Amino acid sequence: MWGVTRQALTLVGESGLWKLVGWVHTRLYRVTYGLIGHWTAGLASLLLTTTGRRSGEQRTVALTYVLDGDDYVVVASNGGADRDPAWWLNLQAQPEAVVQVGASRIPVVAHAADSEERRRLWPMLTASNPFYSRYELLTARPIPVVVLQPRERA
Repeated sequence: MWGVTRQALTLVGESGLWKLVGWVHTRLYRVTYGLIGHWTAGLASLLLTTTGRRSGEQRTVALTYVLDGDDYVVVASNGGADRDPAWWLNLQAQPEAVVQVGASRIPVVAHAADSEERRRLWPMLTASNPFYSRYELLTARPIPVVVLQPRERA
């Protein structure tokens, strides 16, 4: 598949290099208020800050997203790995979080899309980021679609 093994693709998302790229992306986004990092390779990104489920510390990650009305929709793909990303585990334990979109910081409440929402949102997500369809082929786990609803509306 694409001339690369499933294992190699899975490891890319968990590699030290990829973690470093994510760290740099997050820092540049934050200090430039999204001028650098909001749009990367044609994909819109936001910063999601969750509360660590074990540490209680704030954790921030850059994620691509699509808008669904006023809601931000992200995918817990973890690059096609067989386990959920830590940010999604954190949101399951504590669904209140904050997103930064450009210079705006928005308190949100997260929930997993139900089957009807997922059926409606998945085509939008894969149209915006075709890698999501590929990630589905890499893992046996269902990839969660996560809706981040502004807290004022939740």
